[in-house]
Amino acid sequence: MRGFHVIMSSATHPSLEILGGARERFLPALPHLSRPYRPFPLLAANRHLETIFAAVFRSVPDVTLRRHCLRTQDGGAVSLDWVSGDDRRLPSDSPLVILLPGLTGGSEDAYVRHMLVRARSEGWRVVVFNSRGCGDSPVTTPQFYSASFLGDLRDVVSHVTCTYPNANVYAVGWSLGANILVRYLAQESHNCPLSGAVSLCNPFNLVVADEDFRKGFNIIYDKALSKALRKIFNKHILLFEDIGGEFNIPLAAKAKSVREFDDALTRVSFGFKSVDEYYSNSSSSDSIKHVRTPLLCIQAANDPIAPSRGIPREDIEENSNCLLIVTPKGGHLGWVAGDEAPWGAPWTDPLVMDFIQYLERDTVKAPGSEEALYHLEV
Repeated sequence: MRGFHVIMSSATHPSLEILGGARERFLPALPHLSRPYRPFPLLAANRHLETIFAAVFRSVPDVTLRRHCLRTQDGGAVSLDWVSGDDRRLPSDSPLVILLPGLTGGSEDAYVRHMLVRARSEGWRVVVFNSRGCGDSPVTTPQFYSASFLGDLRDVVSHVTCTYPNANVYAVGWSLGANILVRYLAQESHNCPLSGAVSLCNPFNLVVADEDFRKGFNIIYDKALSKALRKIFNKHILLFEDIGGEFNIPLAAKAKSVREFDDALTRVSFGFKSVDEYYSNSSSSDSIKHVRTPLLCIQAANDPIAPSRGIPREDIEENSNCLLIVTPKGGHLGWVAGDEAPWGAPWTDPLVMDFIQYLERDTVKAPGSEEALYHLEV
């Protein structure tokens, strides 16, 4: 923490933590940060209550989607959900944002739908990336997705940028989707085709997140997510019937925790000797230093699933492309605060929109070039 220069909000509410090497570049574009963070009364008193309330009771906007199943390079499939009719209504150079839900999440989730509706209302083309098995996306090979695997996202970004070559493309990821997104930004580094990105509720350090996930009330989330993983797996279990090797198919089918599922299936699929090695090598906390794409990270200090102590603050502070905002409350995928609380969009949505709108205004794609030129003061 040595050397950090944290800007504190003038709100009477416990202050936002704001830091990052891109602080001076991006803060003028985010007027919401000058206002107090006002969590909805009662709900914010308990991080688990806020997390569960948002997951169960947040409204789900009604949107008609058009699904495209994309075949990946290894023969698998993912599902891209586009807003129906936007291919006719919007110009081909309209800015485009890819949404990456969290573990087992998809285009039906409330937080995804709210972001989709907000971006679309501003004239953006939006697509939701449903990973293998998620959001009823088909599973066609004996492999699911993981925190370590970037191939599917690489295929999705390539498909989207080829389909709309005149559009600037951005991405917003939540939870595990955010972890995958940040790792992708780092691996692509100077050659990243995205013009900007936002990471929300990122667990960052999966070893730390795993430690907390198996304690206290967090076991409830662990059981819920492992149940969702089992449901997806058992629906496609015949694909794994003769797979052999180190796979433990009976354990995966009955896994009582995410760690059990990852040990029985995920870490073997992606070549790791142990589940701890998988978590250690799949954490995006080590990736921040390599990110060259403008990146906004938003976390909640009381997030039960993405612990605050796992945030790579020092690397974010030293990276001139990154800005971090940590709210005092919010839970996981909650942020029941702001003008639309408690039933409407999360507090983060206007902030996310301000950020990518700012990048879009100040980004010009040179004719005949795949690279984005940033007219931003460094």
